[in-house]
Amino acid sequence: MKTPTPAGKASSHSRFSDQRPLAITMGCPVGIGPEIILKYFSDTVSPPENTLMRPVVVIGDSDVLLMTADKLGLRIKVQSWLPGDSILPDVVPVFESTALSVDELQWGRPSLATARAMIGYIEDAVTLIMQESLAGMVTCPISKISLQQAGSSFPGHTEMLASLTKTRQYRMMMAGSRLRVVLVTIHEPLLQVPGLLSIKEIKDCISMTVRSLQTDFGLHNPRVAVAGLNPHCGENGMFGCEENTCITPAIERYTGAGEISGPWPPDTVFHRAAAGDYDAVVAMYHDQGLIPFKLLHFQDGVNVTLGLPIVRTSVDHGTAYDIAGRGAADPASLAAAVHMAADICFHRAGGRQ
Repeated sequence: MKTPTPAGKASSHSRFSDQRPLAITMGCPVGIGPEIILKYFSDTVSPPENTLMRPVVVIGDSDVLLMTADKLGLRIKVQSWLPGDSILPDVVPVFESTALSVDELQWGRPSLATARAMIGYIEDAVTLIMQESLAGMVTCPISKISLQQAGSSFPGHTEMLASLTKTRQYRMMMAGSRLRVVLVTIHEPLLQVPGLLSIKEIKDCISMTVRSLQTDFGLHNPRVAVAGLNPHCGENGMFGCEENTCITPAIERYTGAGEISGPWPPDTVFHRAAAGDYDAVVAMYHDQGLIPFKLLHFQDGVNVTLGLPIVRTSVDHGTAYDIAGRGAADPASLAAAVHMAADICFHRAGGRQ
């Protein structure tokens, strides 16, 4: 088994003059987060062509990583890291956010201690980014149920990060090489979705999508398709009226940059976007956008939070407690999230190395 490559896997790709590291938060300590982190450092997961890499540090727990390495038979070197420290080749640099008792941990069995730990990793990463010690963050999966058990009022990463950064308007984008999807509503019961849609919410989502495509992805005049809510976009009110009452008016009232079109029938618009007709699709609710996205990008999809003052990408999967500690977890989504975070940092800096 190979030892870890230099942190950030810069290899032959171009690098930034600003070498502040990206953070990877460890996620739930008894989920697959520690495993995919170690595999990211030790496997050869090549970045896309022209990706501009940064060094990477882990916000987590060295003892958990060493326990995981021992379980998986990986030979690694772990070194504690503090802001300003050099990142040495062939090590996994770790900002020691916790010192959990590994003898008390069981794979796939979260506890109050692991719940508090995963929250602490996120909070520490945000603090270090806001202090300009880190360039951005990539998050490994957390348990939403554990969040609640630890007393958190947030349903997930996105809402927690918005609160920590005092962000009022934010959106979830799922991004891959073939498809990008941005959600008007996120973690909401399906029954409540129609009542949450409004001209303002949809128009704001279009605006944030265009701004991200320009600022984060370097697309000067992005093409954005807006999906309808109902079958056949309501068929002139026969199957629903939201297209007439809020979706079409939102598109018509949008006056910013980009080529905005729709509403398009949800059963065809994602196929057209994946074929290259659009740079992103604005979807009305969670599963409308994520089912087609995960069909194409189940292993390498990336979650990008729009509207934050910091760069944040994430893996596109959960804690996978059923396979934790078994060596079966795939690091492809984590690698894609790190590469995309590095690219977003590059574009937000105005494309300057």
